Amino acid sequence: MGCRGYALSVQPFVSTTINKLDSKGRVSVPAPFRQILAQQNTHGIYCFPSFVTPSLEAFGETLIAEFTERLNAFDPFFSEDHDAQAQAVLAASRLLPFDDEGRVRIPDEFLAHTAIKDRVTFVGMGRKFQIWDPENFAPIERERIARARASRTGGAS
Repeated sequence: MGCRGYALSVQPFVSTTINKLDSKGRVSVPAPFRQILAQQNTHGIYCFPSFVTPSLEAFGETLIAEFTERLNAFDPFFSEDHDAQAQAVLAASRLLPFDDEGRVRIPDEFLAHTAIKDRVTFVGMGRKFQIWDPENFAPIERERIARARASRTGGAS
């Protein structure tokens, strides 16, 4: 095991990249992200509309397998927690396959949820990444950096 519970063989999604959305709703997934997904034997990206922000939560086989394993702790017929979590993630998720150029087609309802128009921000977040409209992400990025600064202990801001 590596740092903070990561297996050494699982590379984290890192960096922030902005790519153009074409007129058909396709966007090129950053090459480093595609390489990580390929290592996870994912031939696209799993994603679902975030239930807390106007973004998409995106990930590969590794995270969906971890999530479904955690769901196994609940009774699938008698647990409200099972149903709530399965509904929020599994029922809302789609596998968006890569085309020959490494692009995915973002469904219209996902574009509406995120308000993505012509550019797409990919935000690496370790085991997952998020997909945002760049203008909507800018204040969130500032807020997250301010929160990270405030959480420092023993240092000056």
